[in-house]
Amino acid sequence: MKNMSYNNPSMNSVRPKGNHQATIVWLHGLGDNGSSWSQILDTLPLPNIKWICPTAPTRHVAIFGGFPCRFDVADISEDGPDDIEGLNASAAHVANLLSTEPPNIKLGVGGFSMGAATALFSAACHVLGHYGNRNIYPVNLSAIVALSGWLPCSRTLKNQIEVSNEALRRAAALPLLLCHGLVDDVVAYRLGEKSAQTLSAAGFRNLIFRSYNRVGHYTVPEETDEVCGWLTANLGLEGYRFN
Repeated sequence: MKNMSYNNPSMNSVRPKGNHQATIVWLHGLGDNGSSWSQILDTLPLPNIKWICPTAPTRHVAIFGGFPCRFDVADISEDGPDDIEGLNASAAHVANLLSTEPPNIKLGVGGFSMGAATALFSAACHVLGHYGNRNIYPVNLSAIVALSGWLPCSRTLKNQIEVSNEALRRAAALPLLLCHGLVDDVVAYRLGEKSAQTLSAAGFRNLIFRSYNRVGHYTVPEETDEVCGWLTANLGLEGYRFN
C-alpha cells in the first residue's frame, strides 16, 4: 500500500469540551491543511466530539502540480481515472487514527473537496469490509459528512455492494450527509448530485443531500449549521440543539 509519508503526518486535534461521545477525522481539501479546519471545528457548538484534523503529505497532482493532498487526480469528473492506491492509503491512514479511540466512542469521517472524496471512499470500504486491495477495513463507522466532494470509484460500487447481503445491511445503516454549492466551479454541483444518486442506488438509504444557492467551492454558516444538527441527531449527541 502506498505510504506517502503518513508515518509522521502533521496532526491537529480539537478535544471535546463536554462528555466525549464521538470522534471524527476531518480531512481538508487540496492545498489546505488540518490546522485551518481545526480552528473552524473548534468554534462549532458540538462539545461532545473530538476532531482529528491531519494535514495530507505533499505530492504531485496531475491536474495541478505539487500540493498537500491524499491521492492523485487527473480529472475531477465521473469518468476520470481513480488513484486506487492513493485512496487505499488515505482511507487506511484515517482508519488507523480512529482505531485507537475507546470502544464506546462513535466514529466518523468527514471532509471538504478531496477530503470529502476520501470520506466517501472510506464509507465504501466500511460497507464492503475491505479496501480496494482487499485488505480488511478495521473500524466501524457511524457517520460520514462530505462537503463539496465526489464519490471515487463510483462506476463499480453498486455492483460490489449488491452481491453481499452484509454490505447491503451496512450500507442501509450508515448515515451520510452530502452538501454542495450550486455554483461550485471546482467540483461541479452535478458531480456531487450524481455521487449522491449513485450512493442511494447502491443501497445507502440513510443519505441526505443538501444544495445551497449562490454558494461556490467553500462553506457557509447555513451549511455548518446543517452539519451540527445532522451530527447531533445521527450520533445521539448531548449539548446541542438545532434550531
